[in-house]
Amino acid sequence: MLILASSSPRRKEILAKTGIEFTVFSPLVDERLLDGTLPPSDLAKEEARLKCYAVKSRFPDAEVLAADTVVVLEGKALGKPLTAERAVAMLMEQSGKREKVLTAYHYLGRGKEIARTVVSTVVFRPFGEEEARAYVERKKPLDKAGGYGIQDDSGLIERLEGSYYNVMGLPLEDLLRHVFPEKQ
Repeated sequence: MLILASSSPRRKEILAKTGIEFTVFSPLVDERLLDGTLPPSDLAKEEARLKCYAVKSRFPDAEVLAADTVVVLEGKALGKPLTAERAVAMLMEQSGKREKVLTAYHYLGRGKEIARTVVSTVVFRPFGEEEARAYVERKKPLDKAGGYGIQDDSGLIERLEGSYYNVMGLPLEDLLRHVFPEKQ
């Protein structure tokens, strides 16, 4: 049995598209412990690894998949905003800019250990504070890296370069290619 080591409803939704049977177990890993200790390019990778091993230690016979997403704007990692005011401020930083979205996943099972990071680019169109506030009030993106969801159809994003599912939180195409090729 596969265990998805995540509390993200978006990761659960994406993995369900594969037809793979899985259960969800959210690991007790404080993601904030690594904030500021690693470069943004390594942050998602290390957090996914920690989550994967935390669950694997509880369920040693299970296959475990963990993931983490980090949004990087001008070399700085943008975490989850946690408050509406921080979400608006984050969106205003992103207005008219391009950023990298890195989702790392870590898989342990079937005699394999696979750790990969997928990078996509999101380009925001210029928008004002009123539009950012309206988005935050409507969509409540406080649990999303970067303070937005690609799936929200917000109109704030001009274009996406790379994987839609990567930006949503789990790079489905890469996962199928490298971990579950039998499901392609």
